[in-house]
Amino acid sequence: MATGQDASVGREFAWTPADFTRVQRLIYQRAGISLHDGKHAMVYSRLSRRLRDTGYNSFDDYLSWLERDDGAEWQEFVNALTTNLTSFFREQHHFVMLDQHLRQHRPAGSGWRIWCSAASTGEEPYSIVMTAMEALGGANGFGLWASDIDSKVLATAQRGVYRLESLKGVSQERLQRFFLRGKGSNEGLVRVRPELVKAVEFLPVNLIRNDWPFREPFDVVFCRNVMIYFDAPTQRQVLERIHRVMKPGGLLFVGHAENFSESRDLFTLKGKTAYERR
Repeated sequence: MATGQDASVGREFAWTPADFTRVQRLIYQRAGISLHDGKHAMVYSRLSRRLRDTGYNSFDDYLSWLERDDGAEWQEFVNALTTNLTSFFREQHHFVMLDQHLRQHRPAGSGWRIWCSAASTGEEPYSIVMTAMEALGGANGFGLWASDIDSKVLATAQRGVYRLESLKGVSQERLQRFFLRGKGSNEGLVRVRPELVKAVEFLPVNLIRNDWPFREPFDVVFCRNVMIYFDAPTQRQVLERIHRVMKPGGLLFVGHAENFSESRDLFTLKGKTAYERR
């Protein structure tokens, strides 16, 4: 779609290149996300819902309201523009490596500290919990902190209810051990067992802000398929912060399309899309 022309024809709301440029600037300032020019249709579709819900008739009025007010709508704005594509045991090799690491090493301190920095709807943190419980023989011996910038997906993660068809990456043995099957009106749904939910502390964290709430360093960090939304300076900034909240020798797992070989002063490649904190 051309960015130099008005794209409002046939749309419910007027939508101009200037509106898109404002959205690009605001989401970059708030969440560090770099929206490229091919995202016009996605942004229009997602933010149109916010105009309807808030009663605004134009993007100009809605965005001006956002800029004037530092209220709850900012969270809705960020929620609308973040993408949450996830599944159980996605990139399986990471969980094999995590299992081996937990079995072969001892944490420096009272127990393993693990951070899942993009929890989304919960599939990734619960995959980590299942792996840790199998490797360590139960829920003792580790703590998992699961964060996300999107408050709505965190609420879904805490509920821990999923469609059975979405658990294709979960073995029958794990299904029986870690999930409860719904009956009657809940047929086709599964719920994560309470002991798994209790093993996770869910909390909102914006990766580009310098107000992370962690007081003790982590042994393992999952930060997968997040950096692809950041430009190079923001990636470096976030990597430096992750480095500060990790123990030396800690493992950092990243997404399959992410490569941080230019940050060798912080992390060294340890395996396929896995790095060791220097």
